[in-house]
Amino acid sequence: MLEIKHLSYQVADESGEELGILRDISLSIADHKFVVITGPNGGGKTTLAKAIMGLVQPTGGQIFWNGEDVTHLSVTERARKGISYGFQQPPRFKGLRVRDLLELSSGKETLTHDQECQYLTRVGLCAADYIDREVDASLSGGEVKRIEIATILARNADLMIFDEPEAGIDLWSFARLTETFRQLHDERGATLVVISHQERIIDLADEIVLVSDGVIAQHGPKEEVFPQILANTVSGCSYMKEA
Repeated sequence: MLEIKHLSYQVADESGEELGILRDISLSIADHKFVVITGPNGGGKTTLAKAIMGLVQPTGGQIFWNGEDVTHLSVTERARKGISYGFQQPPRFKGLRVRDLLELSSGKETLTHDQECQYLTRVGLCAADYIDREVDASLSGGEVKRIEIATILARNADLMIFDEPEAGIDLWSFARLTETFRQLHDERGATLVVISHQERIIDLADEIVLVSDGVIAQHGPKEEVFPQILANTVSGCSYMKEA
């Protein structure tokens, strides 16, 4: 179970004034839930996700994973405890092949060709075309994004956090991605936290968290929150994007 208690994150602007990026956020996510965090750009969604992973150190509050306070643990320590993170813009690794990243992520010295193919196929990539390619500038942003998602699948983490995984990928790959999320939720039972504006991803969720202006504006079952989001879309207040 993921528990966030009174989490805050402040930064100083050029004049030295403190700006509240996250403001007293409290949130509980039960095991095996699929939760989508959505909301307007600049509202604090990515900062919240990075704080959970340890990429951002909060200025107040606590984060608990399975009852343990992980607020001050490093990214590596959190990864060892079963937390994983997919960047909106994944880094590139010149000299490392896709095969290398999958093996590093899995924690195994070697993966079978069938295993490698399975991870890549689930994100819409052909293993034969990609397994020995370097993760460098020769790959498009969408290809790097799908490779990163494949490494998270190989990691087999208990908590998987994805920051706008649909960004930069084509429609066919997006369809495969939504199917992958559906399978992860239905078959494996991992806890999924996905930041997204996409209606088709939001519609997969058990719960929706609406983050705006650094606070949780709404949180509840999809059946309660999603109709309100759609109503805002109709009224012209939409922040949702079509794939």
